[in-house]
Amino acid sequence: SISKRLLWLFLLLLVALNAVAFLHAWRFTHFSETAPARTARPEQLTLRQKLTVLLTGITIPKPRNHASPDFPYATVYLPSPNGRLEAWYGAVPRPRGTVALFHGFTSAKSQLLTEARYFRSLGYNVLLTDFAGNGGSEGRTCTVGHREAADVATVVRWLQRRPGPVVVYANSMGAVATLRAEAELGVRPTVNILECPYGSMLQTTRNRFQSMGVPAFPLAHLLVLWGGVQNGFWAFDLDATRYAARANTPTLLSWGTADPRVTRPETDAIFAALARPKRRQDFLGSGHEPYW
Repeated sequence: SISKRLLWLFLLLLVALNAVAFLHAWRFTHFSETAPARTARPEQLTLRQKLTVLLTGITIPKPRNHASPDFPYATVYLPSPNGRLEAWYGAVPRPRGTVALFHGFTSAKSQLLTEARYFRSLGYNVLLTDFAGNGGSEGRTCTVGHREAADVATVVRWLQRRPGPVVVYANSMGAVATLRAEAELGVRPTVNILECPYGSMLQTTRNRFQSMGVPAFPLAHLLVLWGGVQNGFWAFDLDATRYAARANTPTLLSWGTADPRVTRPETDAIFAALARPKRRQDFLGSGHEPYW
């Protein structure tokens, strides 16, 4: 009958959507050791390329460090619950404290060398760390801020066993990981400098679909669901706004007004949730990029 055919068609469509979402989630959170290059940003793709990506998912090579510090440094290895982390420690004479720098999604510690040089010029030691799955650290899995919070906790606690205040400088995924490390893992740096954290895993996934001109529902919800299931956590709870409400560290929050990944309402909500003292700096015309 027609009703049975429609039911079978609906079930087939449901299975197909979940299969596509499952593949997307896997490729989004598991970096490739062999892929030569990553898929271009959504806004750079042609219509045909967008359709291909929608069906097969993006390809992300494991992020690598393509530069090393031009200042004196030592490579240190820290044991995290996610595997061994590789970090660069650059000490200065008579330090005012130490800045721990954390990168964003599909990045690595070498992307923060400009910021590290500047913090050193202000009189701070610097520690640049690859999150697990990135750069020189172990693994190839990324949970976009969830498990990475344990890496933040590992680094901050290691530094807090040494003299001086600890400042966290983190962008995007690193900023979300920092907020979760405070809210759920009990980490308390002296000061946070956070750049463009996304509001929630669901919202940032919606933003990616919208940047491709594709309706976010239901694929965004399925992608978040399967991404969490594959990596052993409930990804709908990955929510920087909720974490911010439980973070008490004095915080400077920065955002670029032309950011296609993180919206103004997301940033407004995070800033409102943060406890005082807090400050905010918006960069006119800047996107999801280093603000220097």
